[in-house]
Amino acid sequence: MPERELKAPTPRYTALMSSFGESLARFLQRAGRVVALTGAGVSTASGIPEYRDREGRWKHAQPVQFADFKGNKLTRRRYWARSFAGWQRMSTAEPNGAHTALADLETQGFIDTLVTQNVDGLHTTAGHRDVIDLHGRLDTVRCLDCDWREERRDWQQRLEDKNRGWHATVQAVNPDGDVELADDDYEGFEVPRCGTCGGIVKPDVVFFGESVPRERVERVSEAVRRAGALLVAGSSLMVFSGLRFARLAREAGKPIVIVNDGRTRADDIADLKLEGDCGEVLTTAVQQLASASRGRTG
Repeated sequence: MPERELKAPTPRYTALMSSFGESLARFLQRAGRVVALTGAGVSTASGIPEYRDREGRWKHAQPVQFADFKGNKLTRRRYWARSFAGWQRMSTAEPNGAHTALADLETQGFIDTLVTQNVDGLHTTAGHRDVIDLHGRLDTVRCLDCDWREERRDWQQRLEDKNRGWHATVQAVNPDGDVELADDDYEGFEVPRCGTCGGIVKPDVVFFGESVPRERVERVSEAVRRAGALLVAGSSLMVFSGLRFARLAREAGKPIVIVNDGRTRADDIADLKLEGDCGEVLTTAVQQLASASRGRTG
C-alpha cells in the first residue's frame, strides 16, 4: 500500500487531539452503549484512500455506477481489470489504530453495534464481534442472476487463469480496491461468468446507484433506536445511506458525536463535533476510559 505523507505533529496539534479524546471519553461515559458508524477516514491509515477531501468533494474519479456495470460489457471488463490489479494491495491491508480503538471500545462495553460504510473488512480483522457491513464486503463475489457466491481469493484465481498474458501498469490506488491503469490498459482482459448459471458476477458490495438491502437498513435502524447515542467516525456522510442514520438518531432524540477530519452533512445536528484524525482521537478516548476504570477499581 502506498504510504500517506507523514508530517510531524506540532505540540499544539497533539494537545488538541488529546483534548478531543478526553471530550469523546466523557461523551461515551454519559451515553452508555452507542452505535458506531464508520467511513473511509477510519481506513486511510491502512493505506486505503478516502473518496473525498476535507470539504466533501470527490478526490478521485467517481466509482462505477451499478447500471453501467450491469448493462455494459466494456464497463465490466474495465472494472474487473482494475480490480484484479488492485486486489493484492487491498487484500494485504491491515487494521490501524482507529480500528483497534473501536474494537477496544466494544470490548469495554461502550459500543453496542458497529456499522461501517467501508468494504475492506478491517473492523472484523481488528476483532469486532458485531459488525454490520452496510455496503457489503470486497472479499466475496456474487452472481447477479442466481446469487451464487464465492470468496474473492478464488475469484481472483479465476481472473488470473483467464488472463495469464495480461499485464498493466498501476498509476494510483482507488478507495474501493481498484486502481488507475496507465493508458486504461484493459483491452483483451477476459472476465469469467458465474460458475453455476453463466450470469454476471460482481463484488458483493453496494455500487453507487444500487440500493442497500432493506433488511440491512432495518437492522441498523433498530440498533440506532435502542442505543444511547450515535458515534460517527471517519465519514463525511455525503451519501444518504449513512446520513439517514444520523437523521434517525436526531429524530429519536439520541445524542450524536462526530469525529472526522473535515466537514460532514450532519454537522448541524451533532451534539459534539471533533475535527481531527479519528485514529488519534479514538485512541486517546480509549486510554482515558481505561484510566478512569482503573481509578474506580483501584
